[in-house]
Amino acid sequence: MYSKLKNLIPQERIKENEPMKKHTTFKIGGPADVMVLPENVDEIKTIIKYSNENKIPLFIFGFGSNLLVTDKGIRGIVLKIGNNLKKIDINETQIIAEAGIRLTELSKKVAANSLSGLEFAEGIPGSLGGAVVMNAGAYDSEMKNILVEVETIDLNGNTKKFTNKQMGLGYRKSVFQNSTDIIVKAQIKLNPGNKEEILTKMRTFSKQRREKQPIEWPSAGSVFKRPEGLYVGPMVEKMGLKGFTIGGAQVSEKHAGFIINSGNATANDVLALIEHIKKRAVTEYNVSLQPEIKIVGEK
Repeated sequence: MYSKLKNLIPQERIKENEPMKKHTTFKIGGPADVMVLPENVDEIKTIIKYSNENKIPLFIFGFGSNLLVTDKGIRGIVLKIGNNLKKIDINETQIIAEAGIRLTELSKKVAANSLSGLEFAEGIPGSLGGAVVMNAGAYDSEMKNILVEVETIDLNGNTKKFTNKQMGLGYRKSVFQNSTDIIVKAQIKLNPGNKEEILTKMRTFSKQRREKQPIEWPSAGSVFKRPEGLYVGPMVEKMGLKGFTIGGAQVSEKHAGFIINSGNATANDVLALIEHIKKRAVTEYNVSLQPEIKIVGEK
């Protein structure tokens, strides 16, 4: 089924039975049947056409910073956009960037050009495409504030464009979460600023992240979306669950809103810990916690 792929994409960019734990910040996940590392939009279109013609499921991701992949892995073809599509064009305050660039790399490049508005992204480990899908944000800023237009490819290989209003951007959500479209490019608008002030702000945010978040451990960031009027970390801490462990999965002792892989955690360990926290939240706070991380793969 996959042998013809090698006639379409160079063999060195096709990986069979590739462990997803090598490609997620959680360091967890079973094998992808086939992983393809596309170098450009044309190759993405080629893979879409191939998967359609052969009725093969297709999954797309960037750097796996918000992903929990099940222990059985992902069937079909997995397209890794992260680190492959990463061209940037800076024209005064308008930036057009491909979706595979790391958000932190983009924030540094625009800061070097004295452009302000992306300082909050310093330390966010995902791709630009992933940041659009999640409407990533921090420190009272979010992607919604700077996005102008996004270019996608649908599963028929057609190019589509979305304006900011058409993206349905809200707290950690966008229309792309329930869409099969692949984000390939985004246009953002920033403001002219003082380079030293921008870099100082970024260093401050980076320091705060290191002090408050368990970035020294594999994780997928904040596990749950914030319920209205509540903060998940303090709530989980008050439930006495800081440091609580199931298998290799542990509620971080530094920030109880994070689950870390303390060593050889499985996806089932993490899922069991998520369910335990959710049940306690309902019992003790009458709150239904919703995952912020995306759970994918064969159950």
